[in-house]
Amino acid sequence: MKKIKTALISVSDKKNLEKIGQYLSKLGIKILSTGGSAKALQNSGIEVTEVSEHTGFPEILDGRVKTLNPIIHGGILARRNDANHIKTITQHNIELIDLVIINLYPFVKTISKPDTTLNEAIENIDIGGPAMIRSSAKNYEDVAIVTDPNDYDQLKQELENNNGSVTVEFKKKLAIKAFEHTSKYDEAIFQYLNGDRSSSNGDFPEKLIFSFQKSMDMRYGENPHQKAAFYKHTSAYKGALSNFRQLQGKELSFNNLNDAETAWECVKGFKEKSCVIVKHANPCGVASAETTLEAYHKSFKTDSTSAFGGIIAFNSSLDLETAKAINNQFAELIIAPDFSNDAKKLFAKKNSLRLLNIENKEGQDTYDIKKIGGGILLQTPDKIKFDINSCKVVSKLQPNPKQLIDMNFAWHVAKYVKSNAIIFCKDKMTLGVGAGQMSRVDSTQIAGTKAKNANLNLSSSVVASDAFFPFRDGIDLLAKYGAKCVIQPGGSIRDEEVIDAANENGLVMIFTGVRHFKH
Repeated sequence: MKKIKTALISVSDKKNLEKIGQYLSKLGIKILSTGGSAKALQNSGIEVTEVSEHTGFPEILDGRVKTLNPIIHGGILARRNDANHIKTITQHNIELIDLVIINLYPFVKTISKPDTTLNEAIENIDIGGPAMIRSSAKNYEDVAIVTDPNDYDQLKQELENNNGSVTVEFKKKLAIKAFEHTSKYDEAIFQYLNGDRSSSNGDFPEKLIFSFQKSMDMRYGENPHQKAAFYKHTSAYKGALSNFRQLQGKELSFNNLNDAETAWECVKGFKEKSCVIVKHANPCGVASAETTLEAYHKSFKTDSTSAFGGIIAFNSSLDLETAKAINNQFAELIIAPDFSNDAKKLFAKKNSLRLLNIENKEGQDTYDIKKIGGGILLQTPDKIKFDINSCKVVSKLQPNPKQLIDMNFAWHVAKYVKSNAIIFCKDKMTLGVGAGQMSRVDSTQIAGTKAKNANLNLSSSVVASDAFFPFRDGIDLLAKYGAKCVIQPGGSIRDEEVIDAANENGLVMIFTGVRHFKH
């Protein structure tokens, strides 16, 4: 193996740049560099040769052209075991470049800013960087290409273990990572420009490319005979479930994360301190309160039987008192933006209990995706600007402020319950949840039965229905259970019949004008 004699460094992410620069300089490796990277290295007392000095050609077009030069790419692409290549670079006085350390302009970071203009985005499309990365990766047998600052330590170890050289096996590993780096970069640019509706029609691009990074293999899928893995979208927003940090517990299962998605999305939509307990992808208990402890107690009370082995999510820090209460039940997984030190110490006694820490940040995915055989169904997320005070009161009775608060609460929960969904609520607490039935009447009966089993009184409760009531039978039934308010989308051809039923039963009824089907 030949020793590394010349390195080219040009990085946007300058994490640990000084350390790796000093180390290479200490080994006597000549360093070529550009722009900000060169200045950062020089400010650290490291000897650097500017690329423009090395090529004899200045940067032009406001820095758009710096490294696109035969002196650079010849030094990278020349095959060391090809006599004709060596003859050519010798004739043109091209110096071989053995190590390239590059990462690209921060395109994704730039477009994540809400006020970024198209011109600003375009100026952050790197050209010379991807070209050098691809040149280096193509010629990985002779050139080491490093695109991730987290690989600097491993590079140093390789150089130490091999007397200033790098093994082909390590260089191939780096090359694969380099091609991944540029593919993600190109995908981000494609998605951004392809999603620019100023130059296309409709909400959906003609071609769609997603980039996902494998985060972990799982023991199995929904069932033990199925294999499974978790992949994270490379540009997931901060508050997305995929950005979880596991603090303790067994490895996560496929069903854990599937259920956790419902729990986390539901709970972070509340402004007050709230708790959501999910079992088999449906909320079985939801509550908001002044304290986290009270929110937990109320949500658990809804259906303590279903809560056994459930997923519990909070939108605020989980304190010791709440941890003590949870410790009395069996839970698979707990999600919160933060855990107090005392809470973590208490939970640490349960080695199997999984704790996930996620930032409670607003945001949403661009698309909601469902799979079918050989393809996908794509839709925009179920996100609307909802104002309870803008809903249409269709009953003779008018809602009071407390009823409006509870209907607003119930309507939010309905969005996360599988259709047909019926949710009884009162005092910002679910009392009975009916989910996933073929008939809305069946869902109402299930919700009523669950409330009865939990010894919860449905008198003066409010009911949310994710879609319209096709007949009056559902209204007559929920009235018998004691409900006094109904919030539903409306839009049935029998709306008048349903409104008449509400009036006859002395119910308040409001129409939202939108539905929340979830399949």
